[in-house]
Amino acid sequence: MPRPTARVLTLLELLQSGGTRTVAELAGRLGVEGRTVRRYVDQLIDLDVPVESVRGRYGGYRLAPGYRLPPLMLSNDEALAVLLGLVAGRRAGLTTTQHTANETASAKIRRVLPKHLARRLDTLLESLAFTDQPGEFDTPDAEVLLTLADAVRHRRPVSIRYRDRDGRRSERTLHAYGIVAHEGRWYVTGKDARIGEDRTFRLERIADARTLPGSFEAPVGPGPAQRVLSGFATAGYRHEVTLRIHGTVGQIRAHLPASVASLEEHESPAGENRATERWLRVELRAERLDWLPPVLASLDRPFVIERPAELRDLVTALADRLTSYARQA
Repeated sequence: MPRPTARVLTLLELLQSGGTRTVAELAGRLGVEGRTVRRYVDQLIDLDVPVESVRGRYGGYRLAPGYRLPPLMLSNDEALAVLLGLVAGRRAGLTTTQHTANETASAKIRRVLPKHLARRLDTLLESLAFTDQPGEFDTPDAEVLLTLADAVRHRRPVSIRYRDRDGRRSERTLHAYGIVAHEGRWYVTGKDARIGEDRTFRLERIADARTLPGSFEAPVGPGPAQRVLSGFATAGYRHEVTLRIHGTVGQIRAHLPASVASLEEHESPAGENRATERWLRVELRAERLDWLPPVLASLDRPFVIERPAELRDLVTALADRLTSYARQA
């Protein structure tokens, strides 16, 4: 393919990605001068591709809204990336309630690929193995997901109908800060306008979402992902646990991540290496305590249980069992 033709097709791909592209940006991506970009744009217009010129300081070129793009043109690497992304998304549970969408999308991509490339990709997918089993996840409604994403982007309030873990239903007005994918589930975090407090909601429990008039200011402080993790660590459960563990932040976080426990970090004295082992306070909430003794044992670091006393008994019982196992011939 002649290089000018290849550049024209590359220009079309850049415009297909959305938004307005400046002449300088396009020239840099194509490796040509600005006047050459304009000539390539004229060629696309001659082919009935509706390229619009946007004036102003941040002007440039864009495709007309509503333009139906021609069939996708995927390179070998692009096709592999898309198919592997579909496989990984399905296994991670990051899909929507349209369970067949993943399979139909994969089938459509295969149909437009050259036969030799399709066979090679099928061979790869057939020979690909995973060390974990695919999870069974409840998945969110696609329209709810897109409505919330639009509300996040434009800082618009949104009304949601929500069902909590006990099956109770409620209608809430949410100022959504962001959408977070965590361990195979979708979450939206934001301020519940009725109570004026931050809340995190699982998307598959939202039955309906409607954008409301008005707007709100973006919050300062931690981002959406950190807000979700902090919410997990401070959620209301049966037991409140406080520990002091001697080690580094990395050693502790490897076994008690931010989604499980909050870690009180003190300012290090001037010149002290933050990786130096020291006593750190760890707080978490749990519905059950029986999983904690094995975690503390795997840490292999000195620790002090401040509360609850029941956890001390469970750790002692585990230590006695391990001792008896080790003494068996």
